[in-house]
Amino acid sequence: MRLLILGGTEFVGRALTDDALARGWEVTVFHRGRHPAPPGVTALLGDRTADGGLAALAGGEWDLVADTWSGAPTAVRDAARLLAGRAGHYAYISSRSVHRHPCPAGLAEDGPLVDGSPDAGDVAYPEAKRGGELAALDAFGDRALLARAGLVLGPGENIGRLPWWLLRVARGGRVLAPGPRDSQVQFIDNRDLASWTLDAAARGLGGPFNLVSPPGHTTMGELLESCVRVTGSDAELRWTDPEPILAAGIEPWTDLPVWLPPGELHTTIFGAGVGKALAAGLRCRPAAETVADTWAWLRSLDLKPPLRPDRDPVGLDPEKEAKVLAG
Repeated sequence: MRLLILGGTEFVGRALTDDALARGWEVTVFHRGRHPAPPGVTALLGDRTADGGLAALAGGEWDLVADTWSGAPTAVRDAARLLAGRAGHYAYISSRSVHRHPCPAGLAEDGPLVDGSPDAGDVAYPEAKRGGELAALDAFGDRALLARAGLVLGPGENIGRLPWWLLRVARGGRVLAPGPRDSQVQFIDNRDLASWTLDAAARGLGGPFNLVSPPGHTTMGELLESCVRVTGSDAELRWTDPEPILAAGIEPWTDLPVWLPPGELHTTIFGAGVGKALAAGLRCRPAAETVADTWAWLRSLDLKPPLRPDRDPVGLDPEKEAKVLAG
């Protein structure tokens, strides 16, 4: 298989690259040169947001294109149009954020969607991903695979969610653990996302698929207790009801990454229907394995994870944490 990855140097893109190389595929990575290209690939440089930025893609043919773009849909539109006659399949890493909120539990791929346009410039994330989907469909039709990922965790994470928890737990002491302890969490390991996407695209699958772990796969309790176990710290998880946490002005998802209190937003984010993807071969590794491998990766970086410059940092201010724990 000849694979072209638009991106391919960080997190999900890097997982796609590593997985494809492990299969023995011929991999070409088109990127801006901000990070080193992985060993074993053919690297092409360009900036899809600049005039003439796709010049390096003017020639060449590929069996499959994988695109992780999350910015302006016009970038997906221009690349997909350029490659439509020279690539067999187009796998676009989209997001479940394209669904209109709120989402009922078990919502499948045919649920209501936000409005989007392939011709849009800089728009909010849900509209950007929906516009990217439409751009891929416009150019490739049923040869476009739309991988609607949920929360993505795993080694290489450059958003900082699981790394923040691991680093906080590693510091030890009393840790504010947001309850309920048995609250369901749905996520997908970036390596499982990559593996399924390449398998599905190679088989010629098209259309949208929700890609996240099945209901009951893990809980906040398992995630945080796995953090304690793999770090070997003396951390004491102090499970706390949502009410005092919210009353202290602590924001779910950002101040306390991954966590959402019970309610409409929790159901929307962590209540996806994934039957279609499971039937198409999706397999999700145990959450404890994702936690352990992410910790090993962090240790290889001297506990200094990379963070995307276009995203706000996540994590709880120590003074706020201490105040809630003292109460």
